[in-house]
Amino acid sequence: MNLTRRTLLSGSAATLAQGATRAPNFILIVADDLGSADLSCYGATDIRTPNIDSIGQRGVRFTRAYCNAPECTPTRAALLTGKYPQRFGGLECAIGVGAVGRYDEAEWLAGRGDLGLPLDEFSIARILKWSRYDTACFGKWHLGYGDRFSPNKHGFDEYFGILGGNADYHKHTEEDGTNVLYHNGRAVQREGYVTDLIGEAAVNWLGTRSRHRPFFLYVPFTAPHSPYQGRGDNEQKKPDRKTYAEMVEAMDGQVGALLKQLDSMKTIAPNTWVIFLSDNGGTQVASNKPLRGGKSSLWEGGIRTPCLMRWPGRFRAGTETRQVTLTMDITASMLAAANVNLPAARRLDGLNLLPIWQGRRGLAPRTVFWRYRRQQNMRKAVLDGDWKYVWDNGKEELHNLAEDLSEQNSRLAEQATVAAEMRRLLGRWEGEMRAPRLKAFHEKRKT
Repeated sequence: MNLTRRTLLSGSAATLAQGATRAPNFILIVADDLGSADLSCYGATDIRTPNIDSIGQRGVRFTRAYCNAPECTPTRAALLTGKYPQRFGGLECAIGVGAVGRYDEAEWLAGRGDLGLPLDEFSIARILKWSRYDTACFGKWHLGYGDRFSPNKHGFDEYFGILGGNADYHKHTEEDGTNVLYHNGRAVQREGYVTDLIGEAAVNWLGTRSRHRPFFLYVPFTAPHSPYQGRGDNEQKKPDRKTYAEMVEAMDGQVGALLKQLDSMKTIAPNTWVIFLSDNGGTQVASNKPLRGGKSSLWEGGIRTPCLMRWPGRFRAGTETRQVTLTMDITASMLAAANVNLPAARRLDGLNLLPIWQGRRGLAPRTVFWRYRRQQNMRKAVLDGDWKYVWDNGKEELHNLAEDLSEQNSRLAEQATVAAEMRRLLGRWEGEMRAPRLKAFHEKRKT
């Protein structure tokens, strides 16, 4: 069954659109490569983030939030679709500068001009747009360079930001010299620091919203991803903690401006759900303490993210949740909050966890999976309760996170039965993660 505007609106979304239920607004803010311990509310002492912190102070702070991947592209794919990124094919690591594939499947798709989030995977923006939402994205896209993968094609009425994976914060060019600052499908020239340009565009768009139409505002900042540049650094610098802190604090200032604009809109703010998270763990200048590893790894430091939410009257101020939550669960929960029912053929991998985050239900046990591929590297992981199994380029480890959060003491030898079950679960999951658009690739490899 294909999901169309007609089939979607024939369900509960039609009732919502007709005004029987007041539709919530969504503001989804994403940092890029932010360390799990690099907000003040998560223990940072050298970085000040009062505005981002305030989201959790006025709502809920997560202590077991995970990204769907340890790099940019796959996490963003999961965030927009509510699915494991492995289902799409070729998106298990960040797309390279200029639409370069970084492992065999991605290289094959790139050669066909097909490396990006396919349009037959409906994004939350497109689904909400069909539910009569206004939609906008300001910031980093990184889900395909070609026009066929553009944010506007994926349901965003308005887009302004960096099309690729990174860019000079002042020149707005990637390493190959290409300008990647885009507005609604066209490259543009603007003066300014990218973090400020993103924040200002989001604030301006928000300020024009009518209380009669719900909206979805997606703000994926490029900060604090490399290159390392503060507002006064016209040239790129070597990685250092001081510059990194300046970049995080500049993002915090723009988040503050966005929240100030929202709070001034007295008829809109009470019905707006604000979410903040990062796309993956931090790099060498970030802090993921006490977690092991960082970006591109499947140790906790590569996949745990700070996550904060506020929604007046829906989240009790100053609360915490230990619920294991993946990026794709946020998508599923937002659609549930908007009263959107998807056909069975469009089932999401993410779960609606809103009642748990609100404290109306107890914690739910989870079994969740990761797989990361880049060049010759392949990493896989399974989290089942407190047990975590990691397969890292052929090396296996098993950890009990309740006893060993830093993943220093593998229990693989003494817990052979647990490890065997984790391998079985992983194998079954991988068997389910078949991407239809890779069928020809795999058939060719067999011949």
